Amino acid sequence: MSIFDGMNISGSALTSNRFKMDVVSSNLANADTTRARLNENGEWEPYRRKVALQEPKGQRFDALLKKAMGNQDSEGNGVRISRVVEDQTPFKQVYNPSHPDANEDGYVAMPNVDPLKEMIDLMSTTRTYEANVTALNASKGMLMKALEIGR
Repeated sequence: MSIFDGMNISGSALTSNRFKMDVVSSNLANADTTRARLNENGEWEPYRRKVALQEPKGQRFDALLKKAMGNQDSEGNGVRISRVVEDQTPFKQVYNPSHPDANEDGYVAMPNVDPLKEMIDLMSTTRTYEANVTALNASKGMLMKALEIGR
């Protein structure tokens, strides 16, 4: 295990959480976008909420646990964004007959973005980001103290 593993793990988490914050920000910015893309029928579709999925880099937890139980050296490699998926929940139907995208009944298909849910995701991701900054600073502090021992 390298002396810098803790910093590398925290760094990967910081990068991953920053990307998740960008995805949530994109969702919030497009919460009212009714013409995001053309579907296969040539009709406009509203913006569809996106979700960033994280996964561990390298080995899975169960493999690391088995290594640790066998008294072998086990190390984590951090996290990464595995993919960004679209939320398949149905679009919200809002009655607004004067809207240019209203159907013949006067309903407009609005994005499936819930601003409250997005703000909760953003707050959670921000707290995780802050925790990883704290862990990174703790690792840095320990390395600095180790260098002072050599004086």
